Amino acid sequence: MRLVWLELNQFRSYEQLRFEPDQGINVLIGPNGAGKTNVLEAIGYLSLQKSFRRTPDSALIRVDAERAVARGGFEDAGSAVDIAVEIPAQGRRQVLVNGKRPGRLSDVAATAPVVAFLPDDLDLVKRGPALRREFLDDLGAQLVPTVGADLREYEKSLRQRNTLLRQDGRNTDPMTLDVWDVRVAEAGGRVLANRLRLLGRLIGRLTAAYRTVGGSSLETLIPTYAASWAEVGGIENGLAPDHEVYASALLRALEERRIRDLEMRSTSAGPHRDDPGYRLDGRDVRVQASQGEQRSVALSLRIAAYQLLNDRHGRPPILLLDDVFSELDPGRAEGVTALLPHGQVFVTSARDDEVPEMGRRWRVAEGVLS
Repeated sequence: MRLVWLELNQFRSYEQLRFEPDQGINVLIGPNGAGKTNVLEAIGYLSLQKSFRRTPDSALIRVDAERAVARGGFEDAGSAVDIAVEIPAQGRRQVLVNGKRPGRLSDVAATAPVVAFLPDDLDLVKRGPALRREFLDDLGAQLVPTVGADLREYEKSLRQRNTLLRQDGRNTDPMTLDVWDVRVAEAGGRVLANRLRLLGRLIGRLTAAYRTVGGSSLETLIPTYAASWAEVGGIENGLAPDHEVYASALLRALEERRIRDLEMRSTSAGPHRDDPGYRLDGRDVRVQASQGEQRSVALSLRIAAYQLLNDRHGRPPILLLDDVFSELDPGRAEGVTALLPHGQVFVTSARDDEVPEMGRRWRVAEGVLS
């Protein structure tokens, strides 16, 4: 997979941009605020259909503009794919793939897979569970399009249930709530099964990546998963969890917590409250690992994701490295590059000498790449 061309109109800091990158390594050099990350964000948005900065769509529109447009031409095994997104200041965005609306937005992520290494990847380990859930859901959707569809169905059903609870509280009609309980449970069971299946595929890869990046030949890095509403056994490689079992468990939990949910006017059980985590030789990485160990774990997560996508599609996904090398010592930098199959890569840096890779250099200044 590679990006052949990128066009931006009123996107972030760019009034107009036409960018035709090299098919190998592209290094974007420029001072902070020059717009380097905005280019990577646009590439990531075309794949994931959201900002990897976790900012709202409205923030992608250039100041005083009415809309932002991002278009990219991708090439994969000789076939061309044109993805276009128009984000208006008011109203709904429009997404086109080869000039047509995609049947499912989750198909787009699988069409143009991207992995981004970011300066704040440490938050994947140190902060709350929302980012860890998001990491699993985004990666799962790029590997299997139905994973994204399952998540959107769950989120839609959850919003409807919460809206009902907020509006009516204790006066909520029980029969109407029963309907939404079933829908939330069915979709939630699939979401949990998808996450556990993915974690099973990550086992082994995480330890191998950590032993290279972290410089240890003995330590073992394994994923964990905590759900207050379901029994989650050991996560094993090749695990094929039964989503119907989890759906039944979630339905029971919603029934048992109904009085509490009516009082609190929100849903207290489900995958949106779960806590994925990681243990390094039995230690909870979030609270019992050093910052150096946590950074190596975060890098290992991205490397394992890249390798899974490479295996799934038979070729490397597009790799985005946003100011990553400035955060790494030389040993970790070499470990990262050694583990990544080289496809098309985009690197940003304020200093040319920080990037240990050869490749086409692009100077970024005042909305221009040259």
